[in-house]
Amino acid sequence: MNFGRHELTKYGLVAALAIATALPFLSDNMFLLNLLVLMLISIIFASAWNLLAFTGQGSLGHAAFFGIGAYASTLIAVRCGISPFVTIFLGAAVAAFIGILIGLTCVRLKEWFLAMVTFGFAIIVQTLTVSVLAPVTGGWDGIASPRLVSPSIPGYQFIEYYVVLAITIASLVVIWYIMKSRIGLAFLAIRENELEARAAGVDPIRYRLLAFAMSAYLAGIAGALQIYHIGYLTPDLYGVNNSFWPVTYVILGGLGTIAGPVAGTIVLTVIWEGLKETGLTFGRYVIVGFILILTIIFLPKGLVNLPERVRTWWKERGRKGSGARPQRSTWKFF
Repeated sequence: MNFGRHELTKYGLVAALAIATALPFLSDNMFLLNLLVLMLISIIFASAWNLLAFTGQGSLGHAAFFGIGAYASTLIAVRCGISPFVTIFLGAAVAAFIGILIGLTCVRLKEWFLAMVTFGFAIIVQTLTVSVLAPVTGGWDGIASPRLVSPSIPGYQFIEYYVVLAITIASLVVIWYIMKSRIGLAFLAIRENELEARAAGVDPIRYRLLAFAMSAYLAGIAGALQIYHIGYLTPDLYGVNNSFWPVTYVILGGLGTIAGPVAGTIVLTVIWEGLKETGLTFGRYVIVGFILILTIIFLPKGLVNLPERVRTWWKERGRKGSGARPQRSTWKFF
């Protein structure tokens, strides 16, 4: 049976969903369950960054929206006594509102200019959190946060896992729906050719601002989920690592695809944790760096394009074996 790239992606996502649903039943290892929850949260975060990239924009400061969503959600829950299941989305709304304000000031910027502005914004937010807002945020010491599911409930870890899994699936479905809608077509038109998009009646500023808001909202959800899972909130959320990890996941998995952030997050998390088990510390960064370099050079469309590459290679190998004149190779370095 001949499967195209889209069919392979579809079946791969179905298989990943089935495995994710069954994993908690296959092992009672709480460390593994904790890792799976963090992996799902990272998938939401990476998908949020990728949604912004659909319009051709890049951000190196998405940790700001990740942290804002976490802080806003926690503070609302603590001060108002509202359930975390509600404040997750309220905190994300605050992150989206801030995202709109930032977008209004820099949405006309492109590529690395926008990336550097967002990076600077993340630094500013972290500085304000530990200085001016310290009486509320607890400064560098942080504040305690309620848990998503109370530890007093039997099997709360499993309940939390499936809640996070459900939110992750919902986030991916929403992104898929957006990209199949007229909004998604406008995003792609702006990314491919802004002048032609304008000629077709698409307002790049409006749609980029919309992408900024939606991306910040999803990043805020990811931040709130992580803090409710950990149970403690610190300004480390705004760290450089949290700005670069989603970029790394997306580039490895496949930029501008739905499945890319999922594949990149899963593969890189497995590699990262596997290297950790060997006792490596800083060496892990070196190895991940080499993996990214090789991916960009030999697989620029990411891991999601690997089945298509293998299928093309297999066809060319068959033509050579049959004596037929081989077609020009589709393998490209760049």
